[in-house]
Amino acid sequence: MKYRTRRRAALLAIASGSIALSAAQAAPLTEVPNPNPKLAGVSAPTLLSPELRQSAVAEGAVRLENPTTGFEFYGFSSDGPHLPVPGALPGTSGPIEATKTEPDKNTYLVLRSLRGADPNYDYGTHFLFQGHENAAGGKGYLTRVNLDADGEHRVTLLASADANGASLPLIDGSTWDPWNRRLLFTAEGDGANTGGVWQATPSAPGIVNDLLGIFGRGGFEGIQTDPDGNIWIVEDIGGATIDGARVANSFIYRFMPRNRTDLTKGGKLQALQVMKLDGSGPIVFNATNALTPEAKSLHTYGNVFETRWVTVHDTDVDGSVVFNANALAKAKQATPFKRPENGQFRPGTQFREFFFDETGDTNATTTAGSDFGGFGGVLKLVQSSPSAASGRLSLLFRGDAQHTAFDNVAFWDANHVVFVEDRGDTLHAQENALDSAWLLDVRRNYANVSNQPLRILAQGRDGLATLDSQFLGMSGFQNDGDNELTGIHVSDGSAGLDGLLGAKIPRPFEDGWRVFYTQQHGENVTWEILPTAMPRGDSDDDRRW
Repeated sequence: MKYRTRRRAALLAIASGSIALSAAQAAPLTEVPNPNPKLAGVSAPTLLSPELRQSAVAEGAVRLENPTTGFEFYGFSSDGPHLPVPGALPGTSGPIEATKTEPDKNTYLVLRSLRGADPNYDYGTHFLFQGHENAAGGKGYLTRVNLDADGEHRVTLLASADANGASLPLIDGSTWDPWNRRLLFTAEGDGANTGGVWQATPSAPGIVNDLLGIFGRGGFEGIQTDPDGNIWIVEDIGGATIDGARVANSFIYRFMPRNRTDLTKGGKLQALQVMKLDGSGPIVFNATNALTPEAKSLHTYGNVFETRWVTVHDTDVDGSVVFNANALAKAKQATPFKRPENGQFRPGTQFREFFFDETGDTNATTTAGSDFGGFGGVLKLVQSSPSAASGRLSLLFRGDAQHTAFDNVAFWDANHVVFVEDRGDTLHAQENALDSAWLLDVRRNYANVSNQPLRILAQGRDGLATLDSQFLGMSGFQNDGDNELTGIHVSDGSAGLDGLLGAKIPRPFEDGWRVFYTQQHGENVTWEILPTAMPRGDSDDDRRW
């Protein structure tokens, strides 16, 4: 079938309301053949499957409706100009451009009667919440994109300090907890002195409380709530590099609250423990070797591991003094993974299947290769219920140089899940490829090399990121280079229990389901993905888009 014919058929499927195809049919989107190459001094547009287009909902230069000192714009700190003056080069006299704040994980909600800075303005009902992963001075903030609002009221500064006046940290993950009607935000730290979980109200000004004595310190990133009220957290702390590969150093956590409507009441923090195939004991942290037999077995197709949850902290027993969750997970012999960053429950499974990724080493020269998880992958945890004490773990997909550095995740429908890459500038240069978004079919056997993920988005590079990539590595330059693909999010915005990610089978572009992602760095644009407009005209050569 010719490409144009395939494209037209796919567009007709969207128009008829059947973008999610049956199990007997192919994947619901058409492949983007290649990634965008990394070319010095050359910007590039983002390429999407022909069934898709994108529209900006917020960008870095948007002025906050309620700016404060240091926090004036959606995606820029106030420590420099948005664009360097002609001829300026990084040096020691201060930043030549503003620090990019990097809005990260998206959480979409439909809520009524939310307040903003203007008491006389109707902010509508559709909102996108984000924490910012970077900012000048290491002080983070939370924003709310008011999707129904005009330009002056488009983005609200939700909070930059907690209820006690302490500055917020840099934020990575976010989700909505319908049980206590709070947003949950995570900070990716080292586990010893930084990182943790914060909760915030959705109206402005947001009331923010830290939960450090409840969840502890950790490299927390991905966060999800299940229907039992448990909070699942995926940790990302890069381990030491030993003989050319990073040791696995991060854990999967589950917090079981004492009172699911009030997380401040405490509960049990647990970490996932994976048993060795021979039953001789758990797979545990190894500080001196990244190339262990256990690491290889975890990344071998067909292996199925028994799992159980081990309690690392219980507020009823241990109190609410701030603790190091990562260190306790190691002490309790939980199983570390190679930089897992995000996870999500598969819709239609009653929260019995949880898929999470590993980013891997983000370096093409890793001695771990694919066999030992050097390029990351996707793992599948199956339990009888989300609160079950045990389960089974297996490998869905083993990463390689072409499919690697998986970060954010969102289910597209019951059987297809999107993982987006965060390769970083080093791997971009090594493989001459910018980031991609991959569609995986969870029913496929990826041990068969003829089965491959489908690229549905090839991240481009905007003008500011192109400039920054040339400054990267120069003394005194504080920003990242190439754009990063992050924050993929598919939701109908329901704030009730039925809005938990995994509770309903997604229907992108139908019945209120919307798709968002963020193009971090550079211009810091957050996009909404939409279906391509139906072409006009009867022939393939006579169409306007």
